[in-house]
Amino acid sequence: MANQKKKKNTKSQKKTNVKATAAKPPERPNKMPRKEYEAELRELQAELCHLQEYVKKEGLRVIVLFEGRDAAGKGGVIKRISERVSPRVFRTVALPAPNDRQASQWFFQRYIEHFPAAGEIVLFDRSWYNRAGVEHVMGFCTPREYEDFLRVCPGFERDLIDSGIKLIKYFFDVSQEEQERRFDKRATDPMRTWKLSPMDVESWRHWWDYTAAYHRMLEATDNDHSPWYRVEANDKRRARLNSIGHLLNQIPYKRVKWKAPDMGTQKKRKPGAPVNLKFKHEVPEIY
Repeated sequence: MANQKKKKNTKSQKKTNVKATAAKPPERPNKMPRKEYEAELRELQAELCHLQEYVKKEGLRVIVLFEGRDAAGKGGVIKRISERVSPRVFRTVALPAPNDRQASQWFFQRYIEHFPAAGEIVLFDRSWYNRAGVEHVMGFCTPREYEDFLRVCPGFERDLIDSGIKLIKYFFDVSQEEQERRFDKRATDPMRTWKLSPMDVESWRHWWDYTAAYHRMLEATDNDHSPWYRVEANDKRRARLNSIGHLLNQIPYKRVKWKAPDMGTQKKRKPGAPVNLKFKHEVPEIY
């Protein structure tokens, strides 16, 4: 009897599991614990500071492109890269839609204006690959302009690299389910709604059109000379750490010996000189 009961329970359990699995939505990856994430991020950001000093000392020129699905976390990664380093070395470029004059220029021209000088790393939040993505899918460029871009781009990038610029390209990828979850979060959170642009909504509606466009882009522009690196971005914390760690490995650098500056002796106040600054207006100390 005991054995029979056991068997019945097992069958019942199996049925329950099957039913639960059928109704269950796609699983999200386990989110990296905040404490672990922050500890790892701090170490990587310290290394970015060492990289910064090396880039300045050696006069390197580096371009990093951040492309990918909307709501994949590109801006979050750029923010974590930038927050502990100098904006004079790590420059972020996020260009708006071109004006009439820019639209009449050679397509790559307005991006070239922002290329790095010696000792600079430029982080492009979206780049010339707009033409292979949103411009093509949403009809903002002609079919001929699109085809010309795919034909010219590999040679353009080869010339950049041959001129001494280090070019690194990242594509941040998320699942449909995760993109939808992030869009829903933006739509219901007053402090995030600014992130949900009309183009974001269109990107959700045109998921498969973007998939086809990105497939074609990779066929034309992913090569040994200028490769694309895919970043699995369903977990933002892991995506940030993985991409920053990879970026550090792409630029062989050595730690530059740093010496604290000698502050010297502060000069004494001259007789009659003011002791405190006097302002006519003050910010109320509410807090």
